Amino acid sequence: MNPNQKSRRQFLQTTALAAASSTFLAALESPPHSIVRPRCITMWDFSWIERRWPGAGYEDWPLILDELRERGYDAIRIDAFPHLIATDAEKEWTLIPVWHVQDWGSPAKNKIKHIRPQLHEFIALCKERDIKIGLSSWYREDTENTRMKITSAKVMAEQWLNVVDGIQKASLLDAILYVDLCNEWPGDLWAPFFKNNPPELTWGGWHTALSINWMRESCEMVRKQFPELPISYSFEPRDPSKLAGKDLSWADYVEPHLWMAQATDGEFYKSAGYHYDRYTQDSYQSFVEKGEPLYRSKPEYWQNLLRQHIMKTADALKPHKQPLMTTECWGVVDFKDWPLLNWDWVKDLCRIGVETAASTGQWLAIASSNFCGPQFKGMWRDVDWHYSVTELVKNSVILPELVSTPLARRL
Repeated sequence: MNPNQKSRRQFLQTTALAAASSTFLAALESPPHSIVRPRCITMWDFSWIERRWPGAGYEDWPLILDELRERGYDAIRIDAFPHLIATDAEKEWTLIPVWHVQDWGSPAKNKIKHIRPQLHEFIALCKERDIKIGLSSWYREDTENTRMKITSAKVMAEQWLNVVDGIQKASLLDAILYVDLCNEWPGDLWAPFFKNNPPELTWGGWHTALSINWMRESCEMVRKQFPELPISYSFEPRDPSKLAGKDLSWADYVEPHLWMAQATDGEFYKSAGYHYDRYTQDSYQSFVEKGEPLYRSKPEYWQNLLRQHIMKTADALKPHKQPLMTTECWGVVDFKDWPLLNWDWVKDLCRIGVETAASTGQWLAIASSNFCGPQFKGMWRDVDWHYSVTELVKNSVILPELVSTPLARRL
């Protein structure tokens, strides 16, 4: 072997060793593809299709989806309007406003049409960006009150099967993260067709035998045809102790909506004079005067109240060994861009909520708030805040016993 050949061999060996070392170090620094991490989710409810008038925020889907990715989010929960699609997927529907004072959806009558093709178009745009979709329904009221035709769990399930079957035929089923058969079941704004026993148990009344039987039957019907999809309901637990000891085996995941403002029987809102007025500004006027000063008077108390509310819910659900997700949360339920309302303290509470939920290892999808949409400009424009919060979610760890659950397999 001449000196030139020996030198070349030594060079190749050195280069190969360096490349191997570099690959090994990169593998140590980068998490393997097999590691499951939570999704950063936001709620775009019925706004995704209703708020498309000029300036409403959702006129340009590709633009706002790119902006969502820039903020670090990779999942969206939207209304699929199963009752309207199953009745007539192409019809122009006139929707009745659920409120005048909030910025979700429309503050006045509105019209939407071609819901199925628009749903498929939106899902396809999300799929291109690796944004998973959580399907839900607020069962929006239309001028014909079509939702009141839901007379049984079977009818509800059949409507959902119609929606999911269409998504499958459009080759978009792999973009679906989960299905939530009804938002905040059995709240009477969203599920007036269901009469609980006793009938006054609406918000937070998910735990009755009649309610659980309805949820179980509908989930099992949808799951039988689409076993790969995680199926459940979202609800407001309000009293976390009611979660303990309940049979939740019919649910593939649990989605509690959790706010500091609803903890300890709504202590914060009651003290601030906020009464969830839907058609007058009275509650907001009171909140302007009392909300932030009340929080600033003892911030550690309200922050700890939020932490305790989350941890009590997590502890009550941990024996079930089911994954959790939360898409509506963490500080106050209602807020908007409004004179003398400041986002800073709301964002502080939201960050604490994310940190607390992520620390448990039980949440597989975590929202930063229920205000993460382009219509909430004061929240939306703070890109750095969103990115810092979504990084918290992405760097959190899921409990080992939850990694093989149906929801985890869809992540």
